Amino acid sequence: MSEVIGYSDLKIGKLRRGKVRDVYDLGEELLIFHTDRVSAFDVVLPTLIPHKGEYLQKLTVFWFERSKSVFPNHFISIVDNRTIRVRKAKRIDIEWIVRKYLYGSLWREYSQGKRELYGIKLPSGLRKAEELPEPILTPTTKVEKGHDEPITKHEAIELRLVDKDTWDALEEASLKLFEFYEEEAKKRGLIIPDFKLEFGFIGDELIQIDEPPTHDSARIWSLKYYKVGESQEQHCLDKEFLRECLRRMGFHGSGVAPELPKEVVKEVEKRCIGAYKVMAGEMKIEDLNLLSVDDIFK
Repeated sequence: MSEVIGYSDLKIGKLRRGKVRDVYDLGEELLIFHTDRVSAFDVVLPTLIPHKGEYLQKLTVFWFERSKSVFPNHFISIVDNRTIRVRKAKRIDIEWIVRKYLYGSLWREYSQGKRELYGIKLPSGLRKAEELPEPILTPTTKVEKGHDEPITKHEAIELRLVDKDTWDALEEASLKLFEFYEEEAKKRGLIIPDFKLEFGFIGDELIQIDEPPTHDSARIWSLKYYKVGESQEQHCLDKEFLRECLRRMGFHGSGVAPELPKEVVKEVEKRCIGAYKVMAGEMKIEDLNLLSVDDIFK
């Protein structure tokens, strides 16, 4: 059994702790250490998830090594089973969220009657989890504290976060990367309904930074068990299962975050490991024997 690690202590460079990763600044490079911390609703939970950091790192490396021909990224090398070395970039303070299915916050707003979201008009009559005609881009601000807010191209240019050419280039890059990730996932019987991306500059070069689609940054569904009009949490390999468990426990992001029951920890661990192993072709989603939220909260 590997050790469960909540915090790293590498004694090198300047340390910045994110929600689930510790970042060491080495000047022109960074070391990114993947811990077993888990967050939901922008809150770091008190419970650690065994093996989470190891498999978050594995999937990150898996994607960065394969996607660099589509768009350059900051990955340099593996240091150990939790740590990677990356190029240090000047981050652009925008999260580029690509969505191809009507789910999450997009579905919640749509189900309340809204038909124009992020400046995009959606037809009436769509159902929960339904595939959209085309992927849509729903960018948000990127802030260290508090909640990210939707941002338009005009607002981003006015705030001098990017210029027009950079926005256009990153919009194109986000959609190209989505097409790549979507195609690769479907080869393994998986759907990536949406994910978030970040980018930065090294000199004049634009590169992808932070992380590719993982348990933490994307939704990952089973193609075999996907059903339009239904929730997808029973067979998902992403964090929405954890969020739904927390909602059942009465936690929505305010107040003190609860400790997770052992049954929830085990199911989240399965999904963190499975996100990598199924995507890498090492196992099938059926092999994980996933439980639903209803199974746990009977």
